[in-house]
Amino acid sequence: MTAAATDPLVLVVEDEPQMRRFLRASLTSHGFRLLEAGTAQEALALATSHNPEMILLDLGLPDGDGIALTRGLREWSSVPIIVLSARGREADKVEALDAGSDDYLTKPFGVNELLARMRAALRRASQPAGAPVIEIGALRLDLARREVTLAQRALHLTPNEYRILTLLARNPGKVLTHRQILTEVWGPAHAGETHYLRVYMAQLRRKIEADPARPQLLITEPSVGYRMRDRG
Repeated sequence: MTAAATDPLVLVVEDEPQMRRFLRASLTSHGFRLLEAGTAQEALALATSHNPEMILLDLGLPDGDGIALTRGLREWSSVPIIVLSARGREADKVEALDAGSDDYLTKPFGVNELLARMRAALRRASQPAGAPVIEIGALRLDLARREVTLAQRALHLTPNEYRILTLLARNPGKVLTHRQILTEVWGPAHAGETHYLRVYMAQLRRKIEADPARPQLLITEPSVGYRMRDRG
């Protein structure tokens, strides 16, 4: 497939040639244009000069760590960042997401899963920040009126339930860590109090899930956080 100027431009930051070849073949055949960097320094230069629409980032780089690169990028850019790493520990995932990455895939991963995560991240990036209405399946949030309905039935939420649901709905498909949600809803002083969040998530699921024990909208990322089901 020949790349067109309108195809999304993706910066691949990966020092392993074999993985770069795999990503190049997989992504160019699905309508993406690629920039490639093997070091953090090259990645920063390309991100600055070419303004990619997405970054796929390995954490283990020869001249630095991908976490530090993510923090640096987040000082000036909101470009979607998906981490692709062999580090599968929950602590690594949480650190990468707290640093500002949008998603995290552990190597090895399937091409279809990667493409789905990329499409979700691009949809989030294209959604106007102040969009007054968010619809995910039968769930509808009218932000201007502060109204939430499910299958056209009004839901009565507490203020904290509403804030949690709105935060997740503004980022469908994106993993938000416990710390990110707690800091946004309760403030930095409560960032470690995950029991608050578990209680409210259970309450929300009872209100919006057909089967709270098998949630389809509010998805748990074990020991990491939560994500709202993607619109797609």
